[in-house]
Amino acid sequence: MVQYYHYNEIFFEKGCFMNIIEYENYQEKREQDPSGFPYLTYPCTIPLDFNKVPLHWHDEMEFIYIKKGTGLVSVDFVPYEVHAGDIVIVCPGKLHTIEQWKQESMEYENIIFHLNLLGSRQPDICWENYLSPISRNQRNLPVLIRPGLPYYGGIASCLDHIDQVRQLFPEAYELLIKGKLFELFFLLWENQAAFPASAPSRPPKILERTRQILKYMEQHYSESLSIKEMSVACGMSQSHFMKFFKQTMGMPFTAYLNDYRLTMASRLLLSSDDSILTIAGDTGFNNLSYFNRIFKEKFGMTPREFRRHMDIPPCR
Repeated sequence: MVQYYHYNEIFFEKGCFMNIIEYENYQEKREQDPSGFPYLTYPCTIPLDFNKVPLHWHDEMEFIYIKKGTGLVSVDFVPYEVHAGDIVIVCPGKLHTIEQWKQESMEYENIIFHLNLLGSRQPDICWENYLSPISRNQRNLPVLIRPGLPYYGGIASCLDHIDQVRQLFPEAYELLIKGKLFELFFLLWENQAAFPASAPSRPPKILERTRQILKYMEQHYSESLSIKEMSVACGMSQSHFMKFFKQTMGMPFTAYLNDYRLTMASRLLLSSDDSILTIAGDTGFNNLSYFNRIFKEKFGMTPREFRRHMDIPPCR
């Protein structure tokens, strides 16, 4: 039986937050806040909960607020070493990963909401001029906001104030959250002249094709997924697909798919009581011996040992 704990009105499992497998999917699908208000926060620890969140994307806005320790976040293939206090802004559709940096630990808060939360049913100058361009990827925001920047204090204060009101959920707390988000985006627009130059990323066509590939993988990784099927789904020849994937992801497709499946299997080992055979099958491995062997190659222990002995030191 999985044990559930309560945090900010969001249910999550011991050792991982709610729906860890869904979170780790490349095209994330979010659950609604129990109150019906779609502003969600997830407390996470790397590597206690998981070693990394694989490359993925989603339509929501995401803030990654580092609370303790050090980690590595990449956005559209640009890596950022992050530390306590840092705030990473991930705009809709951006490819991003979160992972362990060297042997360090990191505690962080994921903040997830759709920009439509701040929209209006009627024509609205705030949406059209300031928020819709972000939603359509036509306006770049700074990716990394560090303590010491002139606009850091105001932005961090907005997020901290929202966290405080979500401790008790007083009547009309939704108004405060929306107000603080509007204030936060005002600060971003007001200080845009002071933003550091954006690091060079991949061309838009490459990013879009990568999103297409990852979406299909997310939907079918538990099945028997071949290079031929992937190339057909993405409208590419097999040779072009293999070349594109290796150049973009830094490894062959089959190796990447196996690594992703093993990551999903490791989450299930910690978050469910399903048998190892069931977990292997659910993550695309039809041969238990092969699954046990490559799992040990990746994690240094068998799936059974991983489930029994997972013991990670806390953040320093």
